[in-house]
Formats: sequence, structure tokens, C-alpha cells
Amino acid sequence: MKFEKYRAPVAVILAAGIGSRLSPLTDTCPKSLLSVGGSAILERMLRNCLSCGVSQFVIVLGHRADEIRQFVDKAFRGIRVTYVMNDRYRETNTGYSLMLASAAIGTADFVKFDADVVFDVEILRRLLDSKRANVLCIDRNIALEDEEVKVITDSQMRVVEVGKSVDPELALGESIGIEKISAASGTILFAELEQMMAIHTNLQEYYEAAYARLVNKGTEFDVLDITGLNWTEIDTVEDFNAANLMFGSPITTASRI
Repeated sequence: MKFEKYRAPVAVILAAGIGSRLSPLTDTCPKSLLSVGGSAILERMLRNCLSCGVSQFVIVLGHRADEIRQFVDKAFRGIRVTYVMNDRYRETNTGYSLMLASAAIGTADFVKFDADVVFDVEILRRLLDSKRANVLCIDRNIALEDEEVKVITDSQMRVVEVGKSVDPELALGESIGIEKISAASGTILFAELEQMMAIHTNLQEYYEAAYARLVNKGTEFDVLDITGLNWTEIDTVEDFNAANLMFGSPITTASRI
């Protein structure tokens, strides 16, 4: 049998948003560059990726793009990073940003990150170790309300429904904004996103809407239960304060550059 060398997936980071709910913290700083425990949110994400052997990055930029690019280029000299610009970031959402990353990703498997998620590196290790092709990380220990992206699964832990409008009484947990997508499914996903974004009323859709469409058409998505591991999405000042309590010190994971 022919030996096939493992190829680490590309890390795709969606960092185009304004972060208006974090004002005044984001009045003079991009959301992804806010310091949590002494390290920028984006720095923690990149170093977690590097420590897991993921060394190729696609970063979708929009608001305060130059500041993010300069930070990454200075702090991570030598990494393979492609910047993709979402010039329409004020009128679009994460679905549009992810669609724009298609050409830069090409035919690679990828792990997608929302740039406002701070997480324990063990979450990424478990995700990369999963043998499943398409995997959403979920936390069951969350009070599910309208804001959360909720996931319903079947008895085999396969996704049945995903989205903010999902009935919280039926949901297993919250999708935390970190997913692994196979190359084969990526091709289908980007085709779906392009079809969606051709309709103006869909420009504000989240990428989970495309996941949901693929699930309805038969593409399998599994879940990875990361309940008990530390992570938080930072949307508000309260989230930011909670993140600093959870991650109280600078990241020390050694870069593998």
C-alpha cells in the first residue's frame, strides 16, 4: 500500500469584523489584537496552531486590516500566510468572508477559526486527531439562548441541524467557532457559499447557514465534544473580562517556525 504523508490542514482565520459591541476597547484596536492575559487573541491562535503542526494560514481581513497584517508580519516572520481582503466587511458577514478564502485554500483540508475565540490548545489537538472528515467543536455546558450557534445531533453524534435559530431545547450544545473541513467538502461548501452570496439578502448570513444547507443535502458533519476545556468567544466587554480571568498569563507555547 502506498504511504501517504500526513498533510496538516490550512488554518483559515476570519478577522474582518468591526467588533462594535466591544467599544470602547475596539475604538483604537482591532478585535483580534486585544490582549488577553498578556497576549493578543490572534497571537494565541497562531501559536496554538504552530504548536500543533499547522503552519499555513489564510487570514481574511477587513476592519483595520493594515494593523493586523503588520502585527502578524512582525510577530511571526517566516510563517506561510496569505491575506484575503473583504472590502465589503461593513455590509457582509462571516459567510461572505469564508467564501472569499476559497482561492487561497485551494484543494486543502482546512480548520476554520473565528478570530475572536480564545481556546485551550488541547481543543485543536483533539480536532486534528479526529478521523472524521468534517467536525464541529461543541460545548454542552452552555446556557443556550438566541445568540449561540446551536447544534442538534443524532445518536451517532452527526449534525442534524446547526444555526442560531435552532431550538435550544433540542440542541446538544453550542458550536464554538472552530471546525475542520475536508478538501472534498470544502469544494461543495464554497460552491454553496457562492450560490448564497449571489443573492443580496444573504450577504449578512453566517457560514453556519451554508453548513446547514450541506447537512440538508446529505453532507456529513460530526461533532467533537470539548466540554470542560477552556475557551471563550469575545463579543462583549463582559466576555473580554471573563477571558482574562480564564487565560490569565501570556501564551508560552513555542513556535515551530
